[in-house]
Amino acid sequence: MTVSGCSYNEGVCHEIVEHCNGCGRTVEFNSGWYCSASPEPAMRWKVGNCNMATHVKSATSTPQAKVNPLKASKRAKKNK
Repeated sequence: MTVSGCSYNEGVCHEIVEHCNGCGRTVEFNSGWYCSASPEPAMRWKVGNCNMATHVKSATSTPQAKVNPLKASKRAKKNK
């Protein structure tokens, strides 16, 4: 959605959904609140989190290092 209108789906952009509240990409126009990144925000949230959402932080986990049990037992004996 821009000031000149919407070019999606014959000029019809969809308003933001409840999940979009708090996002930095929402823009207010006379007709309501719209997403500046997606013309149909509900489709972004259909499968999971929106990949363009600025207010959602994804949890990145560091992979656990694989431990060789043979080496671990040798280290344990050495430290005793």
